[in-house]
Amino acid sequence: MSFLLPCPNCGPRDVNEFAYAGEVTTRPKSSPTLRELTSYIYFRKNVAGVQREWWYHRLGCELWFTAERDTRTNEVLKTELPKAAATAGLPGPEAPSIPDSPAV
Repeated sequence: MSFLLPCPNCGPRDVNEFAYAGEVTTRPKSSPTLRELTSYIYFRKNVAGVQREWWYHRLGCELWFTAERDTRTNEVLKTELPKAAATAGLPGPEAPSIPDSPAV
């Protein structure tokens, strides 16, 4: 199924321009137990409803962003850039740099 996904930088684009990178998850504490680490790496909620997800604009501005999407209807409720303060010092996608001019 195809749908439009609004890039925070480029605007609405066909979903085939993007790469889905999974649910937004919470990292375990600094010294997780084996059970916590295994759960973080292998298990996902996979809800039937609204879910926060990572997306990468691979055929456009190459921006990482999060989207709230209803998985039952593929309706995208909102997209936003990751908050730098929330991820400071944590490994993961680098804070995106936004080009001066929008991609066409």
